[in-house]
Amino acid sequence: MNRYLSLLTSVSVFAATAAISQEVAYIQIEAQPTLNEAQFRAQAYAGALPQVNGFSLGSGWYAISLGPFDREQAEQLRREYLRNGQIPRDAYITDGREYQNAFWPVGATPLTTQETEVTGEPPAPEVEVTPLDALPQLDDAPADAAPEVVAEPEPVIIDETPYQARQSEALLTAEERNMLQVALKWAGFYNGRIDGAFGQGTRGSMANWQAANNFETTGILTTLQRAELLAQYNAVFDGLGFETVRDDKAGIQVELPMAALRFDGYSAPFARYLPVGEPAVQVHLISEPGDERTLGGLYEIMQTLQIIPLDGPRSRNRRDFTIEGTNDEIASYTEATLVDGEIKGFTLVWPAGDEGRRTRVLERIQASFSRTPGVLSGALNLDVEQSIDLVAGLEVRKPSFTRSGLWADGSGNVVTLAEGLDTCTSIILESEHEATLAAVDAQSGLALLRPTESLAPAGSALLQKSPPRLQTEVAVAGYSFGGQLGAPSVTFGTIEDMQDLAGDTEKMRLSAHTTPEDLGGPVLDMSGAVIGLLVDQNDPNRTLPEDVRFAIKESGLEAFLAAQGVTAQVTSDVGRMAAEDLRLAAGDLTALVECWK
Repeated sequence: MNRYLSLLTSVSVFAATAAISQEVAYIQIEAQPTLNEAQFRAQAYAGALPQVNGFSLGSGWYAISLGPFDREQAEQLRREYLRNGQIPRDAYITDGREYQNAFWPVGATPLTTQETEVTGEPPAPEVEVTPLDALPQLDDAPADAAPEVVAEPEPVIIDETPYQARQSEALLTAEERNMLQVALKWAGFYNGRIDGAFGQGTRGSMANWQAANNFETTGILTTLQRAELLAQYNAVFDGLGFETVRDDKAGIQVELPMAALRFDGYSAPFARYLPVGEPAVQVHLISEPGDERTLGGLYEIMQTLQIIPLDGPRSRNRRDFTIEGTNDEIASYTEATLVDGEIKGFTLVWPAGDEGRRTRVLERIQASFSRTPGVLSGALNLDVEQSIDLVAGLEVRKPSFTRSGLWADGSGNVVTLAEGLDTCTSIILESEHEATLAAVDAQSGLALLRPTESLAPAGSALLQKSPPRLQTEVAVAGYSFGGQLGAPSVTFGTIEDMQDLAGDTEKMRLSAHTTPEDLGGPVLDMSGAVIGLLVDQNDPNRTLPEDVRFAIKESGLEAFLAAQGVTAQVTSDVGRMAAEDLRLAAGDLTALVECWK
């Protein structure tokens, strides 16, 4: 009720401001053929809206209107009242020149039930205008005088009896009746069909809503109560500042919450709207010329973006697609449609945990989205490799972490380090193949990854059974830069000790300059056989010289794989490959492991 009283007060002040305008405008909301019916309807509206007036139109018709306002204020209020379902859809703006004798509010010029015929154009209703120079001036007050505070009178709210409420309810359109059921369902009081039929279920939900809002529980909503219910329903939009945005470059018109957004520019195929505060919402309008192939390419590229999480349903047809994605931080929705050689759509990104408001905002954007002439030129060329971090100005979605692994056999099983893999939503090999965490050995820290579909890697592990000697040269292979280079790197080093610093003989100490992304990658001798797997240092609280590295020996790898039923190839031959051949062999043995959350 406080929201409603506030609305009445603010609109009353808004209307009073119109009195100093020279162009008078009214919002005509109804016309009735009898004076009695017109008085009844005016009373009903006066219980829910301010500035209600009633005038004779002549020829036995009577108008009910709101005003007076200036033209701009009248247009703004009409849109607001229509959005809240407080006035009929056919309400319109008029200058009031057709208005004659006033019959409402009470105390206005009385009318008889028989009107006198008036010839000629009736005069416009008089509006009292206070000259600006007659208004009190601040300069006339003493400098130390406190501003006078005048208490505004409480607005008088005239509600309807159940009989009057039922009569006013009978005048609702089918759309307005459906809207009341939608609002009751949103408020949690109605679970039936949206059919506009006010049966026992709807009446019961109305009574429950009345009780929850301290109204008399009649099961019939008065005009005031209907306005309050719709005001509650639309309260989710408070502070979002919805505006109609017409983007002639993109050829899109849509309502957007511009109080939460700022236009950030164009980068085909997107017009970007980024957040200005809370909620941290984003909207990206999609516009580009193209065909079905272009639409398919856009569908694929959208799913690489940071703003579209992996989790969520996808739907793709020849002429359109939708993509939904959710994670712990955001929920996003994307839709795009191909019509007459133009692809247009949008992406809405909303903070996670605010699903009720996100759903309502999405519905409003969808309902208001329309195509206008124009399309963004210079559309994204999907055949050209994009920036590693950006596509059309938007960040590409990246894995939580990457590491290296060793192809263990010809079926695509990979052995790598287990640390952190149990937290991954999905594990991807070589940026495209899904894998599962098949086994973990807590003592050694090794993990076996098994692809969900059979793979045939270019190479697989050949374990060296001949023990290496100290100070022999080794090659460490890994995706040193997280896959950015598209192929593994090879770093050369030496064996410094056949145990780690704590004396663990299952490991050996190396001297090599590697990156954290190399961890899990194979260590090879100069013949190209695997002698170990690169692991992290044991003590994270101790800083070691930057070239000190450790590896699990070949024997530990073989034992772990055998325990999982994976038989690796072995050799005892010791030779030396040319450096370039060794790089190629090491690359064929190394797998890229990505953890996605």
